[in-house]
Amino acid sequence: MQTALFIEQLLNGIQFGVMLFLMAAGLTLIFGVMGLINLAHGSLYMVGAFACASVAAATGSFWLGLVASLAAAAAAGAIVEVTVIRRLYERDHLDQVLATFALILIFSEGTRWLFGSFPLYLNIPSLLQGAVALPGGVHYPLYRLAIIGVGLGVALGLYLLIGRTRLGMRIRAGESDREMIGALGVDISTLYTVVFALGAALAGLAGAMVGALQSVEVGMGEPVLILAFVVIVIGGIGSIKGAFVGALLVGITDTMGRFLLPGMLAAVIGPAKASGIGAALASMLIYIVMALILAFRPKGLFAAQG
Repeated sequence: MQTALFIEQLLNGIQFGVMLFLMAAGLTLIFGVMGLINLAHGSLYMVGAFACASVAAATGSFWLGLVASLAAAAAAGAIVEVTVIRRLYERDHLDQVLATFALILIFSEGTRWLFGSFPLYLNIPSLLQGAVALPGGVHYPLYRLAIIGVGLGVALGLYLLIGRTRLGMRIRAGESDREMIGALGVDISTLYTVVFALGAALAGLAGAMVGALQSVEVGMGEPVLILAFVVIVIGGIGSIKGAFVGALLVGITDTMGRFLLPGMLAAVIGPAKASGIGAALASMLIYIVMALILAFRPKGLFAAQG
């Protein structure tokens, strides 16, 4: 096996992982603070991708599209929280699942009505085109490195926001005892709207950045949402650190599994059978890893204490 190819696939796994982190961080914030199961989070990912693609096509600027993705996803999240989600906090999880599943259908049909059924395409900005020479003879796409850099920057920013700012203190307090901080004069409704909009903006950012690597189409957020739930289960619900570690673990496991398993099986059962069995095992691998982790750490790797 060529070392350069191995390193390239490893970097692909890290890039996939940091994209999952952008999704999972918003989910774990929303569930940790509000106790809300939000199946519509993938729709906000889709909103960000469509906003970026449409604005970039209209203006010729990817960067304006990126700003539009953040604004559109945050605005959509805030509107959804005020009009729908706010009525679900005191309801049981089944009601939350049903209501947010309905939001998926509304977002999907609304997006299809606005943009049509055909996918949109988003070009990589000229500043980030090309490849970068890395040690080991690896030439890796600059844009994918930029996604890794953005993900690491967001992780650091969230760590500082949650741990070092007054807003972060209120978010942590709201997670622990929402009645108490309400009694201390904190506007719980506004805090929840801000947290929901922040989580939505992170999902929109992920959708916009990945939109340049694949087509932008209706329903693109649901497969990513499933993996994001796997991430927060592995990492521990309510833990940003857990979301980061879990996302990297899922991204690297999925990518390296698809890369390594067919070749390993080919040496044992032959190339003809290995391709199909290897692909099936690779798609199952992250769920096997999740089951093994939960067998020893039922609350996840970095479950919030309490």
